[in-house]
Formats: sequence, C-alpha cells, structure tokens
Amino acid sequence: MGQVKTDYDPEGISIPAQRVSCRRKAEQLGLTVIEEYIEPGKTATEMSKRVAFQEMLTRIRRKKDVDVVIVYELSRMARNRLDDAIVMADLKKRGVTLVSATENIDATPVGQLMHGLLAAFNEYRSAKDGADISYKMGEKAKKGGTLGRAPIGYLNVIDRVEGRDIRSVKLDEARAPLIKVAFELYADGSHTIDQIADELADRGLTTKGNYHRTSGPVSYSKLAQLLRDPYYIGIVTYKGEQYPGRHEPLISEELFSRVQDLLDARGFAGERRRRNHHYLKGSLFCGRCWDQDPQTLRRLIIQRAVGRAGGEYFYFFCRGVQDHICDAPYSNQARVEDAVVEHYRTIRFTPEFIQVMTTAMDDTLADAEHAQRLLKRQLKAQLAKLEAKENNLLAMAEDGELPVAKLRVRIREITQQRGDIAAQLENVTDDLEQGARFLRICLRLLENPYELYAGASDEVRRKLNQAIFTKLFVYNDEVTGHEIVAPLAELLAAQEGLRAAQAVEAGMSKKKGTKPLVAATGAAQAALQRNALERQNATHKGGAAMNETLDDLLLALITPNDLDDGCSKTSMVPPAGIEPATKCLEGICSIR
Repeated sequence: MGQVKTDYDPEGISIPAQRVSCRRKAEQLGLTVIEEYIEPGKTATEMSKRVAFQEMLTRIRRKKDVDVVIVYELSRMARNRLDDAIVMADLKKRGVTLVSATENIDATPVGQLMHGLLAAFNEYRSAKDGADISYKMGEKAKKGGTLGRAPIGYLNVIDRVEGRDIRSVKLDEARAPLIKVAFELYADGSHTIDQIADELADRGLTTKGNYHRTSGPVSYSKLAQLLRDPYYIGIVTYKGEQYPGRHEPLISEELFSRVQDLLDARGFAGERRRRNHHYLKGSLFCGRCWDQDPQTLRRLIIQRAVGRAGGEYFYFFCRGVQDHICDAPYSNQARVEDAVVEHYRTIRFTPEFIQVMTTAMDDTLADAEHAQRLLKRQLKAQLAKLEAKENNLLAMAEDGELPVAKLRVRIREITQQRGDIAAQLENVTDDLEQGARFLRICLRLLENPYELYAGASDEVRRKLNQAIFTKLFVYNDEVTGHEIVAPLAELLAAQEGLRAAQAVEAGMSKKKGTKPLVAATGAAQAALQRNALERQNATHKGGAAMNETLDDLLLALITPNDLDDGCSKTSMVPPAGIEPATKCLEGICSIR
C-alpha cells in the first residue's frame, strides 16, 4: 500500500511492473487492451471502497464491450471468497473471462479448479497476515513502541544502531513546548478549549503536514482529543489496553490528572466556562419560571458584585431576568449553598427499604440465571446454522448454480441476522448482574446523602449533584423542587410505594411483610431490566453513561470486600468537620 510513495515515479515501483506483465499476457493471447483501471495504494480487502474497480464492473455491465479481464494476480482482485464468488458469478453471466497474468486460471476446468484453490488461499493469507500484523503491533505496544504516526508534539525518527534502522520517536522541539502550554492553560481552569486553540495559533502552533493534507492551526476537536491522550504522560494505547511507552513523557501525571478531572466536571452537566466558577453551576434552574410553567427551564447564572467597602458578593439569578421575562429575585450564593445541603435531608433510603430491595434483587438474579444460560445456548446454535447456510450459498455461487442477485440478497440477510444474534449474545451474559451491582451502589449513595454531601469538598459536591440530580430548582434562596436521575427516581418512588403498601397492610391484616416484599420485587425486576437496557443503549451510542460516572464516584466510598460479596451494609462515612473525612472525600475525584 505504501509502495507508491517510495520512488520518484508517482506510480511507485510495483504498478509499472504489473502493467508490463498484464500487457505481455494480452499480447500472448492476441487480445486488444481497451482500458486500464489502476488503484494505487488500495487494498483488495475493501472492494466496496475501490472506485476504479467498481468503474470497471460498471463499464462491463453497460457497454458490454469486454470479453476478458486481465489481473496481475488473483489477490489483486479479491482476498475473500465471498467477493470472489460474487464478482465471478457476475462476469460469467456476462460472458467475460478472468485471466491472471502470473497464474494459470482461465475458463477451462483445470483453470477453474486452480481459481477456487487460489481464492481460498488468498482469503487464508489475508486473514493470517492481518492476525500477524495485529499480533506484532500488540507486541510492539507491550514493549512501549509507538504505533504509526506520533501525535503532535513528537516526531517519528529513524535511529541507526549497529547497522540496523530502528524507528523511534523524539520530542518535537518546536511544537512540544506549546502542547505543554495547552495542558497548563486548561488545568488552571480559566481557559476554554476554544481560547487555548486561539492562543496556540497566535503562538504559531500548526499540525504536521502529510501526504494528504498540508499543515495548519490545531482545531478545537483536535485539541480536545489531544487533552485526553495519555500518550503525553508516556502511555501507549492499543485496543483499549495501556502500556508504559519508551518515548519521553511531555507532561507530568499530576498535570494530566488535573486536566482530566476538569474535562469531566465541565463536560458531564453541559457546563461551559464562565468568568466565575462555582460547583453548583450547571445544576441550578429557576424555580420561579418552573413554578409558572413546568416546560420553561432556565438555568441560574452567577454574578459577582463589589460592595462599597470593596468586599465581594456572589448571587445566582435567572437568565430570564436579563431579558425582563422573569421577576425572580437574586439569590445569595451562600444561602443557596446551605439550602442545597439541607435539601439532601429529603432524599434518602431507609435501612428497611435497602434490605427489602437487596433481597428482591437476589431473588430476581437467581430466577434469571437459568433463563440466560438457555438463551445463550440457543443463540450460539443459531449462529452455527447461519454459518453452514452461508457456506452452502458460497459453494452454489462458485458452481454458478445461483443467480448473483439472489446470492447478494441471501448473503445480506445472513449477515444482518448474524449481526443481530451476535449483539444479543454479547449483551446476554451479565447485564442483570451488572445492573444489580449498580443498583446496590445507588442504594448506598442515598442511605445517608446529607452527611456525605455536607462533609464533601466543592469538587465532590459537584460530582454528587451531577450524579443525583438532573435539575435543582431554586427560588428566593430556597430549593423548591428537583428532578432526579434514573434509576434513583424510580427507587425513591418504589420506597414510597413500599410505605403505602405497608400502611394498607397494617390496616387490613396483622400479617406484615408479604405484599410490600412483592411490590419491592416488582420494582427491583423493572429497575434491573431497565438499567440493563440503558447500559446497552449507552454502549451502542458510544456515549458516557451516567451509570459509569456514578459507579466511579461511589467506588471510592465502598470497600472492595463490600463489592465482592454484594453486602448491603454501608461503610460508615465520618461526620462533617473532621479533617480525615475531607481528605477521604477529596480522593473521590481521582478515581478512574
């Protein structure tokens, strides 16, 4: 693929040699060459993306002026049996013969036999080469080598050691200092990514030009990716795994960690950088506007005021006040902070509810385990049947027994069915167990949220607010309402249902515990199934689910033994005001 860039001739070295061989074959057969189709740098494993190849097939269908197609070798046309069978069936239907300049394949029985063997061998070789390359790249990553082109701030170089050319990486003296400035500017919390991109452009930072594009300023999206890249602290990533790299780190791990914390904090609740920072920004909404119309949602923004004596005062106010469409008064920042702390007293799970839900989840998991094992066996059996069906279709295509149009439709149907079944099989394994683990963490979170929140640092308070509430409504220095994230809202509703059921049962019978347990079991089953579905959707969309953020947050408060045994008993959180508690809570921010 890279041979076209290794010679003064724009076509490289290989293509002219292949042209000579193909024209020699045409002369031997007494054929007239009417057109050449050349694809420099294209791999035969991506037939749908090969423009010149598709143009050739279109010409054959429309002009019908081609009797023979000559390829340098069969692997230049296709490297898997499916593409080979489809193309050959199409050519045979139109009376076109495929000839290889270097291999003995033609329309004779012996030539067709050789064709089939070569097609199978090429598919094997392509798969083997791909696996070999993947293995070598994995081994290189494990040894700390850089895969491919080094990111901006580094340069790919070749070192000569004992007569050997060793590909390595070194710092780019021109760009590396500016990349370090980007991390430092973002870590101080006073710059947005847009502002940093403009600042770096003013200082002369540009991307590295390559074969396809010239150098230019670093874009917002590129800078956002750059700030997330652990390569700059000496880490090489391959297929989701991280390994210590051989290259020199550009920044410290402490600086990188601060940048990640700030990126997470700003990105989760849709917060943007403003002149005044506060951990409640992005979570507060106007209670006055919401009370008048529940569909009207306006964020509260913060304003700094300076008194006559020079003191600073901060207030939250509705955006609608600026546009004269809301008459809510300004709310004092300190009083709003206290109001939010007190609001945490209103949301908690009772020990009885936690115990009932834990028992219900255990029962639900036990019932589902057998059904999941059976479903997994059924799905694997269906995949095996589809594999056999596809092999039969390929065999029929190679023998010319099946029209190309029907073959494409059937192969497409099998591919779609296989993808659907594979997706089900991937998600059937432990969705309920993961959901149960997450719900247990949710129960812990609201067992005593007031003590947790009151003793937390500002950054942890931000994380807790974002993990629990989608919106906090504030009016006249008070919290007047809230919207809670799922499944916490569902669990709180289930707790109220449990209390109501207990009250009804207490009035009707002396027997207690049966109906509330049934109600809680239903709530647990619904929450588990919904949480499993939400995890699948979040994974398919590639987004960061709220579940993952909350999980990371609570893992810092729960001991590993608690998680392993699934116990519902909470580790105690020390009361607010004690110094060790604050340090412990601050540690949550660095959990990844």
